[in-house]
Amino acid sequence: MAVSVDIPEYFEDCELVAGEDLAREPAFWLAHLLLTVGDMTDDPQRYGVDLSAYEDMVERLSDPEEPWPVLRAPIAGGHTAYVVYANFEDMNNVDFFVRHPDWGRLGYLGQCGPEGARPGLSWTELTALAAPTSDRGEGLTDRSQRLLLLLPMLGDAEMPNEAQSTVAQALTHCGVPSEAARELARTLLDEPESGEGPAGP
Repeated sequence: MAVSVDIPEYFEDCELVAGEDLAREPAFWLAHLLLTVGDMTDDPQRYGVDLSAYEDMVERLSDPEEPWPVLRAPIAGGHTAYVVYANFEDMNNVDFFVRHPDWGRLGYLGQCGPEGARPGLSWTELTALAAPTSDRGEGLTDRSQRLLLLLPMLGDAEMPNEAQSTVAQALTHCGVPSEAARELARTLLDEPESGEGPAGP
């Protein structure tokens, strides 16, 4: 049974459901990354992901008839990072933001979609957000999952030497075969400023 998610400051007329269960599937991570910053024409089998599983995942993430999936990552100080697959009838977006219950507003990190915009996290900021926290909260606690979840918001032009191997290790941890993970990490980090393409199929 899907668990409802309440974000008072977000769209009032949308139904949100927790999507962390999706993170168990390698198809989710490939879909998440190709939909936001990768190349949607890539063959998922190139990265060791079954084509039908990938297509089913893309359909779930972009279906306007279903509740919008939300993935959360608790971070320090009672904050939570949110990634929402916002699926309108005529447009698909992926929204990234941070929320604290005392703010009364959302702190937007950016958006991937037809009119995507993202200020861009530095590599240091991304890895800091990905680090597990002792603060209790609902959502993803695994470092690799958190890194991949927020990777589309990376805007650092100069990557440290370890960035590619770190992303590849995270992909392998999340079920992508090691050789394919290295290739995908290289492709993702070599991508130019993106987030301007469609987030849906």
